[in-house]
Amino acid sequence: MNNKRIELPDGAPLLKPDFLFGVATAAFQIEGAADSRLPCIWDTFCAEPGKIRDGSNGLQACRHIEHWQQDIDLIHSMGVDAYRFSVSWPRVMHADGTPNQQGLDFYVQLLDKLNALGIKAFVTLYHWDLPQYLEDQGGWLNRLTAYRFRDYARLIARTFGDRVYSYATLNEPYCSAYLGYEIGVHAPGHKSKAWGKQAAHHLLLAHGLAMRELTEHAPHAQNGIVLNFSPCYAKTDAPEDIQAAQNADQYYNHWYLRPVLEGRYPDLMHALPEHERPVIEEGDMQVIAHPLDYLGINYYTREIYQADDTELFRGGQQKSLPLTDMGWEIYPQGLRNLLLSYHQQYALPPVYITENGAAMVDKLEEGQVNDWDRLAYLHSHINAVNEAAEQGVDIRGYFAWSLMDNFEWAEGYLKRFGLVYVDYDSQQRIIKASGQAYAHMLKHRQTSAIAGE
Repeated sequence: MNNKRIELPDGAPLLKPDFLFGVATAAFQIEGAADSRLPCIWDTFCAEPGKIRDGSNGLQACRHIEHWQQDIDLIHSMGVDAYRFSVSWPRVMHADGTPNQQGLDFYVQLLDKLNALGIKAFVTLYHWDLPQYLEDQGGWLNRLTAYRFRDYARLIARTFGDRVYSYATLNEPYCSAYLGYEIGVHAPGHKSKAWGKQAAHHLLLAHGLAMRELTEHAPHAQNGIVLNFSPCYAKTDAPEDIQAAQNADQYYNHWYLRPVLEGRYPDLMHALPEHERPVIEEGDMQVIAHPLDYLGINYYTREIYQADDTELFRGGQQKSLPLTDMGWEIYPQGLRNLLLSYHQQYALPPVYITENGAAMVDKLEEGQVNDWDRLAYLHSHINAVNEAAEQGVDIRGYFAWSLMDNFEWAEGYLKRFGLVYVDYDSQQRIIKASGQAYAHMLKHRQTSAIAGE
């Protein structure tokens, strides 16, 4: 199409043959076929007026259930090493806890095709689509939901067998807890600081319980969790702004990282009012801190904070240009700095960048989408990952978000993140310039490896 490429310097760690490059999706965002699964909290949320910006829902989405073979062929044509996708909990289990064989068979077929094509399967067990019947019983505010998740993890691990290269228990529990239970902009739409922290604890407990099942029933897989991080920067060099940024960092980022790695919540816990602290039962933190085979990190942007007279921090400060279509600052050095910081602070397991990408204003013109802004975003962030790897961070792979345009949660279909353009009326898929550049980079790496460069 042109000479705009994603390039890495000669000898870059990310060019090694054992480094995995992949693409990622999530079940509710692409699958459709809602009539063949149970309702989930996002179905309910979408049905509430004003919750989704364009008034849409995920009932059809990208109709991946119908077009999955075409989609896997598309992934294969791009030359990626791995495909990260999520299983829909409401598709594979009935409300009484028994298996839904039709749903399980769909994923087994998909996994068999991935394996036949030599594409490693990275399976996420939970990407936000809690069965509605469990929400009706309290959802993530109900401790028993963590044990229902344990049962679900056991079923999946036993059913999928050795077809899966890697499992993630949860995707971004911060979003499920904070956006869904604390500020209410995501399903199920609750608004309570206390509920946000209690939901977070039960999600992390579910993770730990599921890790036990995966360790037992999928011992050959790489098993871990996917956390999202937005590094917190101070607005000024004033001590009070620096402290505010540190408080925000504990509240949003380390609140999830420290429990899974060290079995304890950040010290900020003691600064919260008593009624906002989660109920923690004896032994919970040991369960949560089950050893990880890897840590998945999702990164999109940074956040800026300053001091506030009544709160621990105040955010929402003006970001530097350029911005993505989500209004997020493009700040690739934030990813490098975050990786180096966590490498210094924690005994990290191996790391995968499990999501990284940008929503841009894409235009389909004469059968092409020339998304040079997304291509530049990917180029700068992949190089930031490479810089962190050069400085000693054990990074094993990078996944672009997303394979294709899809239902973008509260934004509906207004925002496009895909390397592949989706015409939602015709369901046609068209690889964008960014997707072609990504594929070219992978082809060049493979060619170099064969040539022994």
